[in-house]
Amino acid sequence: MALPATIDACRADLFTPRQELEERYTEVMVKRIIRVREAYNYLLSNPTVKDKQIVDHIMLAHPEIHKSSAYSDLQIVKTLLPSISQQSRDFHRWRYNEMIMETYEMAKRHKDMKTMERAATSYAKNNRVYLEDEMTMPFELIVPQPFIPTMDVTVLGLKPMPNAYEAIDKLTKEMCRDLPDIVDVEAEEADLEEKKLFAPLSSEEGGEDGED
Repeated sequence: MALPATIDACRADLFTPRQELEERYTEVMVKRIIRVREAYNYLLSNPTVKDKQIVDHIMLAHPEIHKSSAYSDLQIVKTLLPSISQQSRDFHRWRYNEMIMETYEMAKRHKDMKTMERAATSYAKNNRVYLEDEMTMPFELIVPQPFIPTMDVTVLGLKPMPNAYEAIDKLTKEMCRDLPDIVDVEAEEADLEEKKLFAPLSSEEGGEDGED
């Protein structure tokens, strides 16, 4: 059986326990998945870190690999980021809550009411507690409907008209014999005195108190 590509294996089992990985993949693949996982977690904990720092982190933890392999691991991490972005948001939300609660407790010990209030407000905002229950659906989880334009009427359960374009052309010619002007109509400016119609009312027209 052909082995899966590294990117596919990481996409499917990036967070799978090592014992289960060893049951599914070769030793080389298991080590690669573990390295990618570590690099991902390092990037998640240090979102402003640069590529070179991530590569140095990988090589420090795994001195047996070459720099090219470390850069290859980094590329896999960057490829995987969009597909696990939701997990990243959940992690950051959890970590943010931990930081806010720690700030709140510290402010409480020092009786710093202003900081306590700011921490509580930030906590409520991060967890959307101010929204009604029916509106708590996160916007990032709303999936737009994949509407695709088509000329195929069968998607509506209708039977296609044979020679539809010929029928349209024939009908257009028949209608144009009686109303030839509808074929080519030039655009015309709207005959509206907009400045006069939408001008603000003067005191004489509406009265100072809005009376007629």
